[in-house]
Amino acid sequence: GPPGASPLTTPSSRQPTVRAMKAFFCPTFELPLPEGHAFPMAKYRGLYERVRDNADAWGITLHEPVSTSDEALRRVHCPEYIERVRRGTLSASEQRRIGFPWSEAMARRARRTVGGTIAALDAALRGDGIAANLAGGTHHAAFDRGGGYCVFNDSVVAARHAQAEGLARRLLIVDLDVHHGNGTAELVAEDDTLFAFSMHDAKNYPAIKPASDLDIPLPPGTDDARYLDLLAHHLPRAIDAARPDAVIYLAGADPYLGDRLGQLALTKTGLAQRDRFVFDTCARFGLPLSVAMAGGYAPDVEDIVDIHAETVRLASRSACAAMTACQPIRATPA
Repeated sequence: GPPGASPLTTPSSRQPTVRAMKAFFCPTFELPLPEGHAFPMAKYRGLYERVRDNADAWGITLHEPVSTSDEALRRVHCPEYIERVRRGTLSASEQRRIGFPWSEAMARRARRTVGGTIAALDAALRGDGIAANLAGGTHHAAFDRGGGYCVFNDSVVAARHAQAEGLARRLLIVDLDVHHGNGTAELVAEDDTLFAFSMHDAKNYPAIKPASDLDIPLPPGTDDARYLDLLAHHLPRAIDAARPDAVIYLAGADPYLGDRLGQLALTKTGLAQRDRFVFDTCARFGLPLSVAMAGGYAPDVEDIVDIHAETVRLASRSACAAMTACQPIRATPA
């Protein structure tokens, strides 16, 4: 596996019948929060338990990612901001913007979350074809600030890490969280090697949406049929424009009908069709793929877990096809 990733225990020692997909999880993903906090932190534990209990049946091995290095973070984020997160010297307004009060656990979690996406992309590019982070998708974090429950931008840090390791030259970020990835858009705006594609609720957070390379704003109430039609049209366009060596996919659960922080109207079936289309399209193009969970705020945490777990299950099913289709990219740094 990726350097420093250690296997977590799974309940059965029976070997999966197919080559297993790696999924990355760490107990620090579940941050203790003040009573009554709006963020559904329990979804991470619920998702881990669902994946753990089905690991053999789905063909998944669970691994714990290492914490992200300063070097990896500094390729994307301001050194002073990284230091404020480490030392706990974020201002009250910075903490409000992020949405989590600072604690040592919060700072550790932020680094480990990025570590999960680095490890998943690394595994996908080194021959697995596809791998998943059971957290991540922190697309509101920008150069010198966090926001919207995001401290560091895992997608862009992982992409730049893959480039530094010589594993990929060009990457496509496919952001299907209900919210626009404003941090990602800012971070890749001047970078021709990273391409951001976002389909999001036009009338939602953040108020200011800097241009991604390809933005598809959706009216509130967009349903399965309309959403899937637009995705089928625009994802191949994004791949064509990006000419990527790999894809980082943010599989948000928050386009779900009734999500507290989203206004789209996708069903669980529609979200599964979305995921399957992304996986099938990447497999068809022979593109290694890492998957992050991104947002999900349904009133019942079990609904969020259902959606994320189905994403992981479908990813593991496409892993066999991806492994035969993808050869690791040995890009020489430009």
